[in-house]
Amino acid sequence: MDISGTWLGTYWQNGMPTRFEATFIQGGNSLSGNILDDSYLGEAQVSGEVAGRSIRFTKRYLTSSPTPIHYSGTIAEDANSMQGHWRIRGIASGSWEAHRSSTDLLAELKNRLEQQVPTAAGSLSGSLSESL
Repeated sequence: MDISGTWLGTYWQNGMPTRFEATFIQGGNSLSGNILDDSYLGEAQVSGEVAGRSIRFTKRYLTSSPTPIHYSGTIAEDANSMQGHWRIRGIASGSWEAHRSSTDLLAELKNRLEQQVPTAAGSLSGSLSESL
C-alpha cells in the first residue's frame, strides 16, 4: 500500500477543527513529507512509517513550536482515506482524518487535455487549409 501523494485533512483540538494539506513520500515502509496547517502554526516536517494499513508519524513544525506531535492511524482498504489520533505528550490529544487530494486527478485531466490539443489543432489547421 503506497500513500505517496497529496492529502487534505482535518485534525481536532478541543473540539475545534483545523484543516491541513499533507504531501507524503513513501519508500518501502518509511514515510516522509510535509504538512501545511491552515492556521498560524504553518508548515511542519513529517517522518514515520507505514506497516500494512497502519500509519505512524511524527510532525514537527518548522518555526512555531518545537514540540513533536505523534500521529497514529489506519489507512482505508482502498488507500484513499485514513484516520486516527494525535497526541502531544502530557499536553493535548485529538482525532484526525485525511483523504487523497483531487489535485492529482486535476493534474491527470490537464495532461490528457494537453495530449488532445495537437490533434484538435491539427484537424483545425487541416480544415482551414482546405477552405482556403
